[in-house]
Amino acid sequence: MPWNNQGGSGDDGGPWGNPGGGGRGGGGNGGSPWGQGGGGSPQDIDKVVRQGREALGRMLPSGGKSLSLLLIVAIAIWALTGFYRVNPQQQGVVLRFGEWVRTTAPGLHYHIPYPIEAVMTPEVTRDNRIEIGFRDVSGNSSSRRDIADESQMITGDENIVDIDFVVFWRISDAGQYLFNLAEPDDTIKVAAEAVMREIIGRTPIQTALTEGRQDIQAQARAQLQELLDEYGSGVRVRDVQLLAVDPPGDVIDAFNEVQRARQDRDRLKNEAEAFRNDIVPRARGAAAKLVAEAEAYRAEVVNRAAGDASRFDQVYQAYQANPDVTKERIYIETVEEIFSNVEKIIIDEPAGGSGVVPYLPLRELNKKSGGN
Repeated sequence: MPWNNQGGSGDDGGPWGNPGGGGRGGGGNGGSPWGQGGGGSPQDIDKVVRQGREALGRMLPSGGKSLSLLLIVAIAIWALTGFYRVNPQQQGVVLRFGEWVRTTAPGLHYHIPYPIEAVMTPEVTRDNRIEIGFRDVSGNSSSRRDIADESQMITGDENIVDIDFVVFWRISDAGQYLFNLAEPDDTIKVAAEAVMREIIGRTPIQTALTEGRQDIQAQARAQLQELLDEYGSGVRVRDVQLLAVDPPGDVIDAFNEVQRARQDRDRLKNEAEAFRNDIVPRARGAAAKLVAEAEAYRAEVVNRAAGDASRFDQVYQAYQANPDVTKERIYIETVEEIFSNVEKIIIDEPAGGSGVVPYLPLRELNKKSGGN
């Protein structure tokens, strides 16, 4: 055996040595490491184990402290990665294992670090623009490409109108915007087109082309916002602008002819209204004048008749009181009234004896004397 004492001496040839000296009788089985022939061999084994344990203990505590320190530093660095900042133009959307759990306002915040929680910070103050009915191919309005499927709509009086409009919107709740709608931009576009078709469907074409544009824009903005709120889209509609409201290009010439005919009709109607406004008041004024004159004449005749009757009644009462005096007065007044309208020549008594002939044409003489 390898542990046997090859030299036959008392030294222990085992790998652990034999501090207690030679084996029993210097020969035998003292060379076995587990033998009992060395006088105190179990104690030697315990000592070796104890020494090895102490050496391992001296090594492990320093290595454990370094590993713990590294672990603490790693955990601290991992924990610090949970701090995040949301800029003023952003909102923070915190996800926990991919599920939206909360939305944070601008500022410094903390979340459980990755991979437990993550954060998204979309911008919410930027104005977004959706074009409906056309596409701006080069960035200016002169090169718009018409999309007939989107722009042509039926009006309330069963006409067709071509409408191009733009929707301006912002994100109001980033969490709802990102997770409640699969395709937010397409949803807003389809909703805006549906709202506009509903409004145009109850509006006459003439109103849509002229004075009704502002009202259509206001209605479209309010109804689109209400519809998107029902979807929980997290979107705020800022404005809806009508860029063009025209009849379809295929019938534009005929429509212009109709418009010119309507303008002529309105012009003739206005001229007729102006003529009526001129002639009717004058006719009414003349009629009022005639009525007033008739009323005045009636009042005059009635008052005169009433005065004559009153005067006759007074004369009659005076006649009853003194008939002779009344007759004489009436006679004198009647003669006065008669002679007041007759040309008279009065010849006094001296002239009567100066040869005045009764047939002398005194009237002509009087005229001649008056002419001189």
